[in-house]
Amino acid sequence: MARKTDIPPSYYGEPRNFDPSFRGPIHNRACTDVLCCVIFVIVILGYIALGTVAWIHGDTRKVVYPTDSHGQFLERKTALSILFYFNILQCANPAVLINLQCPTTQLCVSKCPDRFATYLDMQYNYRYNNSYWEYYRQFCKPGFDNPRKSVAHVLRDEDCPSMIVPSRPFLQRCFPDFITRNGTLTVANKTDFKDGLGKTRSVIDLRDAANGITSLLDAKEVGMKIFEDYASSWYWILLGLVITMVVSLAFILLLRFTAGVLLWLIIFGVIAVVGYGIWHCYWEFSTLRGKPHSDGDVTISDIGFQTDFRVYLQLSQTWLILMISLSVIEAVIIVILIFLRRRVRIAIALLKEGSRAIGYIMSTLFYPIITFVLLAICIAYWAVIAVFLASSGDAVYKVMSTQDKCMYANLTCDPEKFSQTNVTMVCPGSQCTFAFYGGESLYHHYIFVLQLCNLLVFLWLVNFTIALGQCTLAGAFASYYWALRKPQDIPSCPLFSSFSRAVRYHTGSLAFGSLILAFVQMFRIVLEYLDHKLKGAHNAFARFLICCLKCCFWCLEHFIKFMNRNAYIMMAIYGKSFCTSAKDAFFLLMRNVVRVAVLDKVTDFLLFLGKVLISGSVGVLAFFFFTRKIPVIQEEVPSLNYYWVPLLTVIFGSYLIAHGFFNVYAMCVDTLFLCFCEDLERNDGSPLKPFYMSPQLHRILRREQGSKLYASS
Repeated sequence: MARKTDIPPSYYGEPRNFDPSFRGPIHNRACTDVLCCVIFVIVILGYIALGTVAWIHGDTRKVVYPTDSHGQFLERKTALSILFYFNILQCANPAVLINLQCPTTQLCVSKCPDRFATYLDMQYNYRYNNSYWEYYRQFCKPGFDNPRKSVAHVLRDEDCPSMIVPSRPFLQRCFPDFITRNGTLTVANKTDFKDGLGKTRSVIDLRDAANGITSLLDAKEVGMKIFEDYASSWYWILLGLVITMVVSLAFILLLRFTAGVLLWLIIFGVIAVVGYGIWHCYWEFSTLRGKPHSDGDVTISDIGFQTDFRVYLQLSQTWLILMISLSVIEAVIIVILIFLRRRVRIAIALLKEGSRAIGYIMSTLFYPIITFVLLAICIAYWAVIAVFLASSGDAVYKVMSTQDKCMYANLTCDPEKFSQTNVTMVCPGSQCTFAFYGGESLYHHYIFVLQLCNLLVFLWLVNFTIALGQCTLAGAFASYYWALRKPQDIPSCPLFSSFSRAVRYHTGSLAFGSLILAFVQMFRIVLEYLDHKLKGAHNAFARFLICCLKCCFWCLEHFIKFMNRNAYIMMAIYGKSFCTSAKDAFFLLMRNVVRVAVLDKVTDFLLFLGKVLISGSVGVLAFFFFTRKIPVIQEEVPSLNYYWVPLLTVIFGSYLIAHGFFNVYAMCVDTLFLCFCEDLERNDGSPLKPFYMSPQLHRILRREQGSKLYASS
């Protein structure tokens, strides 16, 4: 009987013919997608030019430092480095204050007021003591020196504030100095004050005007304590992260021995848990059915919808439905295992092979550091350009009014000529206040477009960096698989060679795949923005459409990521263009779709288990250490304000480190899987066409082929 191959004829393309000259990743290759490479280089040069233009026109001080009503920013090193609000009662909330949109005059001062005072009281006391005016004048407009001017005219011209309250600087702004005494909110031990307009106001009014400021001030104190905790425990945090690196490395290397045991334990554990659930549901069902005068005969439809779901647990029908559902799930799991047991064995063998490959090419575990550095550069450059673009232009002033129906509200104005207009007569209390930085030139008109370009190129560069890492790792691990004698035939410096090939020959292809993904991500960001804008709208159809589009593009993004990843693997092996590699990868995966599904889920679950196991174990160890529950080293524990600060840092950092290590492992398994599928299609295990797979994989494959031959006969 003629021997049958492992891959049957398929509609997803034909298996490859044997090429006796093929020995793994092709070294004699040509540049691919040259046009995309040229465009990518031009875009990078344009991105550098955009950064230069933004740097010339922008000024980060406009974003970092507060700005007064005249558009001048307050630097910390200057004498007048604190922003003072004439009437903080007109400010609605702290967000308004920080965004400098409070409809009251804002002035640069050297220090905040330390006492209650009103302009009216100052005028009265000025006749007897000049010091009252000398103190009050530092909170008036520069150049104003007429303490005898009538209160009405002073307030109309905004020369001086009608009142001052004890304040302290926070975020370079004067905020009321709130203190809670015996449960009562006070400012300078007072619960009320005069507003300078003939009214007595409560401190609660100040709190409502500056809603959230007290929590911000408390947050500053908490921030200082957190900084102290980091300063006293940073070396222990670093030690915890080093332990995580060692444990992650050991876990990956040990997977070659424990992958099968772990996976089968998990599978049988799931079967046992579902089986216990079936037994428990049956026990509850039989108990309720056996009770006289119980609710066992009452159905769910009889009681209808109940907000207290415990009511349903008193019905036998509920437990019957749960028992049937769990039984179906149990049956599906068992049937899948019966039919896919050989696929699961192949997945386990590939997991073990991945651990063995990393053991031979240890340098791949440290490549994520390069990716991290490149991503940090991209993020930093994008953020700097965004800040410089946001701070480009000259000061723009707008009319700020306390009245909701002021016809001049939000219109641009000239602070020098504002007093000569009739705006204050039509809208009493209006001010010509600094709003933002802008201009009328072509550059300023297209700042928003430039911000969008900045974001698109940023997404492109980030995806390119990730793609470069995937292609580099794929080339290194492919070199391992296609070595006939392992490790003797593994080329020297496989990681560096793969990185060089990716940069030299496939920059254009990597840029092409990254650009497609960047466009999809950009569209998703636009959809998120539209969804945010439509949250308050009453157009249900528009919200439904946006929701559907968000779901579709989420699926599209993940599909493109999956296809790009496999296209880069094929590109690293054969050196073809992006489209050709993507097509070959797609057809190869479709011809092995069952193996793909099994391997993908098995790998994802094992790696997730490893991440949780490592970060959880290190987190438990850190918890016992920082809470002084390890007697041997109890005296070495630093004194902390909040033990959860270093604890959460260790847990989060451990998860990120484990994620970086296991991403390399996942890329290794995916690469070996595609190489395994290619190996099956190219070779048949004969002396002329030997398999390149490991002996373990070969034995499993031989059993699978033997079973097929036996079944066909």
